[in-house]
Amino acid sequence: MDPLLLGLIVAIATIVVLFSGVSVALGLLIVSGGFLIVFDGMRSLELLPEIFFGKLNNFALLSIPMFIIMGASIASTRAGADLYEALERWLTRVPGGLVISNLGACALFSAMSGSSPATCAAIGKMGIPEMRKRGYPDAVAAGSIAAGGTLGILIPPSVTMIVYGIATETSIGRLFLAGVIPGLLLVGLFMAWSLYSTWRSGDMNLLSGRSYSWRERIEILPRVLPFLFIILGVLYAMYGGIATPSETAAVGALLCLVIAMVIYKLWSPVALWVVLRDSTRESVMILFIIGAAGVFSYMLSSLFITQSIAEWIGTLDVNRWVLMGAVNVFLLVAGFFLPPVAVILMAAPILLPIITTAGFDPIWFAVILTINMEIGLISPPVGLNLYVINSIAPDIKLKTILVGSLPYVGCMVLAIVLLCLFPGLATWLPDLVMGTMR
Repeated sequence: MDPLLLGLIVAIATIVVLFSGVSVALGLLIVSGGFLIVFDGMRSLELLPEIFFGKLNNFALLSIPMFIIMGASIASTRAGADLYEALERWLTRVPGGLVISNLGACALFSAMSGSSPATCAAIGKMGIPEMRKRGYPDAVAAGSIAAGGTLGILIPPSVTMIVYGIATETSIGRLFLAGVIPGLLLVGLFMAWSLYSTWRSGDMNLLSGRSYSWRERIEILPRVLPFLFIILGVLYAMYGGIATPSETAAVGALLCLVIAMVIYKLWSPVALWVVLRDSTRESVMILFIIGAAGVFSYMLSSLFITQSIAEWIGTLDVNRWVLMGAVNVFLLVAGFFLPPVAVILMAAPILLPIITTAGFDPIWFAVILTINMEIGLISPPVGLNLYVINSIAPDIKLKTILVGSLPYVGCMVLAIVLLCLFPGLATWLPDLVMGTMR
C-alpha cells in the first residue's frame, strides 16, 4: 500500500480510537499494535515493550515529576491568593490595576506551577469574584483568567517544553529561554486588550481601586518572595552550568515543599499525601503517554509513513510560509481536541523533519507550537481552561466565558504573526545565553 494513503488511514483510525473515550496513551498503543500486526505480523509486537520502556529510559524525564511536585506544592497552598493580593496592593493605583494584577499573578503563578488548570483555579478563585464585585464585565473577569492560565505551558519552567525537548532531542535549557520573551509578549498583549476592554466599558470606577499604605504593601512580600527566589535560583543554576534541568527541578521541588510547610503550615500528613498523590498521578499519565508515543512513532517509521510524508512535503513547490500556515492550522485543530502533551508527542516525529527541511528553527517552532496549544486550552470543544473557570464561577455562563476569551485568542494569533515576522523574539535569548547553534 502507498505509504501516504496508509498514513491517511492511520490518522483516521487514530482519531476514531481517541474519540471512542479511551485514554490517549492506551489509544496510541491500540492503533500502533493493530497496524503493526496487520502489516508486519504478530512477531512485531515482541519489540513493543522494549521500545516503550526504552523511550522512558531517559534521565531528562526525571525533571517532569520534579517540576510537577514543585507546582503541586504551590497550588495546594494560599500562594496563589497571596501572589494575587501582593500584586493588587502594588498595582492598585494603576488604571485598570486589578485586571493587570490578575494577569501578572497568572504569569508568575504559571511560572511557578507550570500548569494551566492550576493557574486558572488558584488565581481565579480570588480574582474573578473581586473583579465582578468592583463592576468589571463578566466576560473580562472570566476571559482574562482563562487566557492568563494558558501561560503555564509557555513561561519556564514548562513541562510541555520538557516533553518537546525529549521528543525532538532538543536542548531543554534553550527551550526554556525561548519561551521567556514570547511569554512576556503575550502577557503584554493580554494586559493591553484587558485595559482597552475595561476602558471601552465606560465605567471609570473600574480604573481605580482601594489605596494601600506602604506598610500593607511590604508586609505581604515575605509570603511571595521566597517562591520567586526559587524560580530565579532554578533558572540560574540551570543556565549558570551549576546543575542539569533534572537536578535543578529536584532541588526546586524540595525547596517548594519546605516553603509550603514553613510559611503555609502544610504539616498535615494528609495534605502532603494529597500533593504527592496528585503529582504521581499526573507524572505517570504524562510518562505513559511518552512511552506510548514512542511506540506510535516506531510504527509510523516502520511502515515508512513518516519518511514518505517528509519526502512528499519536500517535493511540493510551495512557499515555506504557506507550508507553515498549513502546519499551524493542523496544530490548531489538533489542540482543539487533544491535550498539549499528546499533540506534541504525536506530531513531533512527523513535523520536525518537515519544518527543518523547510529551513525553520526547531527552537522557534517549539514556541509556535506551544502558543497553538494555548489557543486550544481556551477554545471549544475541549477548552479545559473554560471549564475550570466555569467550575469556579458557575453563575457565569460558559458562552460568556468563551466570548470573553476569544479576544485573547486573537492576541495569541497576533503573537504567532509577530514571531513569524521577528523569529529573534524566540531565538535571541537562547543564543545570547547559551551561544548560537547556527
